[in-house]
Amino acid sequence: MGAYLSIFGQSLPGTPKFKVEDIPDLTGKVIIVTGANTGIGKETAKALLQHNAKVYIAARSQEKSEQAIKDLEKETGKTAIFLKLDLADLPSIKASAEEFKSKESQLHVLFNNAGVMMCPIEQVTAQGYDMQFGTNVLGHFYFTKLLLPTLIETAKTTPEGKTRVITTSSSGHLFHGLDFATFKDGPKRKKLGTQNLYAQSKFGNVVFANELARRYGDHIVSVSLNPGNIKSDLQRYLTGITGRIINSMLYPTPYGALTQLWAGTSKEGLDLNGKYAIPWARVGPARKDTADPQLGKELWTWLEEQVGDL
Repeated sequence: MGAYLSIFGQSLPGTPKFKVEDIPDLTGKVIIVTGANTGIGKETAKALLQHNAKVYIAARSQEKSEQAIKDLEKETGKTAIFLKLDLADLPSIKASAEEFKSKESQLHVLFNNAGVMMCPIEQVTAQGYDMQFGTNVLGHFYFTKLLLPTLIETAKTTPEGKTRVITTSSSGHLFHGLDFATFKDGPKRKKLGTQNLYAQSKFGNVVFANELARRYGDHIVSVSLNPGNIKSDLQRYLTGITGRIINSMLYPTPYGALTQLWAGTSKEGLDLNGKYAIPWARVGPARKDTADPQLGKELWTWLEEQVGDL
């Protein structure tokens, strides 16, 4: 019951106090937004471009990304840069990070925005991980890990001594914790079902962000967040009554960018390390066990083990 009450409270957030117009000038800032070829990520990239950031759209589809770049150029007069990234394939992630580092020596903000939601249970990543956990958690962990040296060195050059990693979770994290036996494909994973697997991945996003905050808080502000109930491509797998109910509760896509833009660009955002943000642009409660340091350490260790030999 508590989870449903928490969701209800976050589903009616009222009028936003933070607006895109409140974003400071971002001239000289280099920013990556994963999954920015559509939905909330695209709206995030749009706002960043409007405020003069150099924005990399990190996504799997070059065709969709190039179209998004054209759309954004028409709307903002600024041109984003495509960075090929398939979060469901670990070698692709390594290649993406290496490509970025060959072009840039600085990274001020990483928005871990991309994600998949309630995809068919048969779908797994290229290395056989559950598609939702593999993409939403492991993929973003590995991408972040590879970019940590750049983030840390960049932090040393900023007036505040910080860079930021903003990880998009969901109110769905309230409904399931971590079952390590379901992270890779197998009967137990299939039995858990796609809705619980999604919730687990969003729980994992919060745990990862909190552990990143503990380990690298001297240089990096790590924040996780619920962007709100937002209309986007995430709902493409939802059908039947579940789909109808969820779609009836959704806000327009631009609202979904507000909370992560607040965390990633505002002066207030510098004080959010290890916090969980909720709609619209405020700090709120995550599930209590996401803050368990022992769980954070266990997840981080497991994630490190998956990418150790790459």
